[in-house]
This record gives sequence, structure tokens and C-alpha cells, in this order.
Amino acid sequence: MPQPLSPTLCATELQARLRVHLLPDIGPRHYLRLLQSFGSASQACRASSSAWHALGLSAASEVARRCPLIEAEVKATMAWLERSEQHLLMSDQPDYPALLAETEGAPPLLFVAGNPSILERPQLAIIGSRRASRPGMDTAAAFARSLAAAGFVITSGLALGIDSAAHHAALAVGGQTVGVLGTGLKNFYPQRNKRLAQDMVKAGSAVVSEFPLSTAPHPSNFPRRNRIISGLSLGVLVVEAGLASGSLITARLAAEQGREVYAIPGSIHHPGAKGCHQLIRDGAALVETVEHIMTALQGWQTVPAAMAEVPASRHPLLVLLLAAPQTSEALAQAIGWELPRVLGALTELELQSQVVNEAGRWFARPASVHCALP
Repeated sequence: MPQPLSPTLCATELQARLRVHLLPDIGPRHYLRLLQSFGSASQACRASSSAWHALGLSAASEVARRCPLIEAEVKATMAWLERSEQHLLMSDQPDYPALLAETEGAPPLLFVAGNPSILERPQLAIIGSRRASRPGMDTAAAFARSLAAAGFVITSGLALGIDSAAHHAALAVGGQTVGVLGTGLKNFYPQRNKRLAQDMVKAGSAVVSEFPLSTAPHPSNFPRRNRIISGLSLGVLVVEAGLASGSLITARLAAEQGREVYAIPGSIHHPGAKGCHQLIRDGAALVETVEHIMTALQGWQTVPAAMAEVPASRHPLLVLLLAAPQTSEALAQAIGWELPRVLGALTELELQSQVVNEAGRWFARPASVHCALP
């Protein structure tokens, strides 16, 4: 294993690790091989060309050790790390997320904007299509609100669609959420979610990436990003995804990492449900309500103290709405009540600010989510 950082050499070794991380053709496997072979990144950067080539590393990576552009990027990263809310976690250091460290090919360096301590808390990934339907977005938000209110950190990829809905919903109930990028933290993508990422950092959540800070978006980056989403999480919930969706890659990685995989079924006529149906055929747990996940992860649930103080409400309509927004008619059918009784109960809940009606469908209000879990 690489040697722990010495207090007297910390800055020198940190800069050397950043330099090695920036070299071309140096992925997680080669990075760790270098540190293990030479004992430290500092020694690796000073090693002879012959010693470098003896490890089977490319000539391009060896020559780049002395590249002025890489040195400038190292200095820019050191300046970035001077801000209190910006951090670097290393896989051989005690503050690195333990669950992620167990996975094969764990990123040796992890850049974090926000609160790095939440990466050690129980996390549940919620992922799905970037072009999600409105019902799919609503379902993702409902699950995220409930799970965040129960104490789980909601982890996703900060993409448009399902990811965004999950992040927003977790923040709405005062929960915490982690966004994993497929770019560097200084080259945010997609730009439409940059404000969301900033809000997450301000709220004590976190945005993370294994890529150097200025890394631009590239298709190959996102499958690598997906292994971090699943690796940080106890389980992965796929809300809506087509057969070609990257969410299926994340689900496969989760299964390989020994994580739980959940999928929400949909209409056989909806293309966005086909990926979820395929996952269920492959062994993913079929999920219809948040209680299915709560039961599977029982023992990890840690309701925050501020939320635990609120008296529990077991109103059956509210429990149904926590799983997904529904029409009055659908609620009546699901609960087996006459429609007038359902409408009366919904009116009472609305007066108590526990539900809201939008465009003909009923939603559990964020403020009521934490008091409705059974």
C-alpha cells in the first residue's frame, strides 16, 4: 500500500499525487501501481525513465511528468483546495468513504465541493432517464423526499430528468444529497444544473468527482462516474429508463458491487419503463412503495433528530402519496374507499398543509413527508 502522508512532506506529496493523477494513460489501476511500486507519488515523479517503463507505463505519461501545463494545473488545484468547502479525499487516507473503498477500481482521488462527511452516511441512489416523463419525475421526487426524511442521503448524477428531481426533493425536506459528476468540478456539466449544485453545497450536501478539476464532458467519463454512484450507495433505485439508458449500466455495476438494485415498473406501452422491466427480469427488486425499500434496508434507517421529534402520522392517503402523486380516483381505487370519503379526507389534509393538488393530482407536501412514515 502507499505510505501514509508524512506531516513534514504532506504538501510535497499532495502535489505529486495531483501530478500523477493528471498524467495521460494513468487510470486508478496504474495510479495505485505507481504508488505501490515507488512507495509514494513523490518518488514516482523522480524515478528514472527506465524504472517508469519497467512498470509497463506509456512513454506519454512518463514525459508528461515535466509538462508545464500539468504543473500549472497542479498549482490551480492547490489554490482550489484552499477554500474551506473544497476538499480532496484519497483512497489510502482515513476520511475516504469506506463503502466506496471496498469496490474494485475505486477512484484514488475524489474531489468534493461541500460537506465530505455525508459520504460516510447511509446513501440510496435514485437514477433514471434524462428525458423522463412528468409522472416519472414525480415518482422520483416522492421517493427521494421519503427516503431523505428517513435519514438516507440521496445520491445521483446531477443530470437532467430523474437525477434532478431526486436532488431537488431531498433538499426540499431538509435532507442531504450527493451529486456525482462525469466532469471536473470546475467544468460543470450540464450547465442547467449548476445552480442546483451550488444550492446543494450551500445546504451542507456535496458534489463529487474523480476527474481533475478542468476535465470536460466526454462520453467515456459517465460510465466511470456511474460506478461511484453505486459504490457510495447501499442500493440503487431505477425509476424510469429505456433499454439504452446509462442507468442500466449503473444498476449492473451496483449488482457487481453487491448493492441492492430496485426498479419501479410502468406501462408496457411506455418506452421509459422497458429498462426497469428488464432489470426486474434480471433479478432487481420490484418496488411500488417506499416501504419496500425501507424494509430491505431496515437497520440502516437513521431518522434525523429534528425529524424524529415530529409526531408520526399514519394517514393511509398520505402514505400512498409519499410513494407517488395520484388522482383522487386512483387513491379511491387503491385504498378501497368511496370517492366522496377520499375527497373529504384530502380536503382535511390540504387544510393541514399536508397535501396539495396540482393539475388534478395530489402530492404530499415536503413539510409533511417526515411525519408520515410508518
